[in-house]
Amino acid sequence: MAPKAHLVHSHAHESDIPGTVDLRAAEGDDTAYGQALFPVPAEDPNDPLQWPSWRKNMILVVCSLYSFLSNSALLGPAVYIEIWAESFKISPVTASGLISYPNICYGLGTLITVPMYLKFGRRPVMLASLLIYLVGLIGCACSTSYGGLMASRIIHTFASGVCEALPVQLVNDIFFLHERGNKLGYYTVCLCVGSTGPLYAGYMLAGGYSWRLYFYVEIAFAGLLFILGILFVEETAYKRNTPRGPALPNPNGEKRVFAQQELDKRSDEVEHVEVETLVPPRRTFMQTLKPWSAIDPDEQFFMTAIRSFSYFLVPAVLWVVTTYGIYIGLGALVFNYTFPTIIVAPPYSWKAENSGLIALGNIIGYGLAIPLVWTSDRLAAYLTKRNGGIREAEMRLGVLIPACFIAPAGLIIYGFTAQDQLHWVGYFAGVAMCDWGSYFYFTFTLAYAVDSYNANTSEMLIAMCVGKQMISFAFGLYLLDWVVKSGYVTIIAGVFCGVLFANNIMLFVFMFFGKRIRKFYTGTFLARWHKKTVKQVMTH
Repeated sequence: MAPKAHLVHSHAHESDIPGTVDLRAAEGDDTAYGQALFPVPAEDPNDPLQWPSWRKNMILVVCSLYSFLSNSALLGPAVYIEIWAESFKISPVTASGLISYPNICYGLGTLITVPMYLKFGRRPVMLASLLIYLVGLIGCACSTSYGGLMASRIIHTFASGVCEALPVQLVNDIFFLHERGNKLGYYTVCLCVGSTGPLYAGYMLAGGYSWRLYFYVEIAFAGLLFILGILFVEETAYKRNTPRGPALPNPNGEKRVFAQQELDKRSDEVEHVEVETLVPPRRTFMQTLKPWSAIDPDEQFFMTAIRSFSYFLVPAVLWVVTTYGIYIGLGALVFNYTFPTIIVAPPYSWKAENSGLIALGNIIGYGLAIPLVWTSDRLAAYLTKRNGGIREAEMRLGVLIPACFIAPAGLIIYGFTAQDQLHWVGYFAGVAMCDWGSYFYFTFTLAYAVDSYNANTSEMLIAMCVGKQMISFAFGLYLLDWVVKSGYVTIIAGVFCGVLFANNIMLFVFMFFGKRIRKFYTGTFLARWHKKTVKQVMTH
């Protein structure tokens, strides 16, 4: 007989203020960094929090790779703007719409796909998304007109936009609080490296291949990913009952009261009853392969989408929206739009097929940031220990301080290099600095928001996805016209740098006043509204 799997136990407790968690370990608790695990798992091997690490990590890998593929499919064809303009007899500005409009659909798709995965399950929606993504890519590879290509681009981006929310949702479903920064870091690696798509597309041009080959390659990898999804991405939706445990005093001397207590407070004697917990068996591998999941009758499809817009009123969420929107607008659109135009003209006169080399700046920036992905979890654990085991959501934010200043400096370098036609190394240095900072802001502002407000996380993710795509769309829509009219220094080193720095410096507002903001919001109508609709119990 196989040995019985160990089930994780914990008595961690979130206070009345979301984002403040008591992680002091009681006897028998499983711990990390000497602190109790949170959220508190059910005593059920089918609870995703109880799954083995290899399965959790495999799910994260598959979903993160989907994010990489979908982003590279969205952004990689940016090097084909001039080719499309010539082939379809349209202007470069019109051709750039083949990037800009799919970009906005990438976020808007979550208004449909996120309520779908709440209603019908994460697994079936992801698999359906991958199939539609494949159909859209095939349409792109076979398109012979601007309209046909635009329609196919919108189909594959609208469908694959779910992977902007799903990895974050899965991290929230299957990993503990002390792991979130690190695991979200792996997702943002793939999200960010997806912006290197122009590099691969450019080299295909250099090899003498048609722009269609890029989509054929995407089709092949998407097909492989679909197979991996069938095999490894198990349904992670789980309605967790409030677990039992002993009373434990909090810092104010009060006691947490759990379900297993006195059966009759009116009696003089306390009757202790031992309750035998029936642990259900773990689902078999064949059972996890079902492409469908149970329909949740409690989920309100349309209200989920409508309610998500209320999260724009939550400062931490709005900060994530502006952070993602600005950095994507800069890194994915501004750099990818301007560099190919600059580098093929004198004094550089590079070949068009080398215009995607700006992705090397992305690789350098992200490559230097990735080894530091563990820093926010470790900093938060250290500060939690100093705080007597009480964790505040803001404790991970200190690692953002260097990035706050380095990223805007990168825009200044890029803008002046372009305006004064300085050495091409300046472009790569500027992009690398901006992307180094963006990686930290992508990962840890998102982790901070999820830590701060775990009620209806999916709705928060809809707001983030829609908002950031709208902002990045605004950055890229008339970018080339702005640059021609006002110059690179004014637009990139001036306006964009100022906007980015204003966003980054909000870090200090949240570091010093974040808990006060969270405490204020607990008493608002908005907080009460969302609390009534929470479907999953995360804590005691």
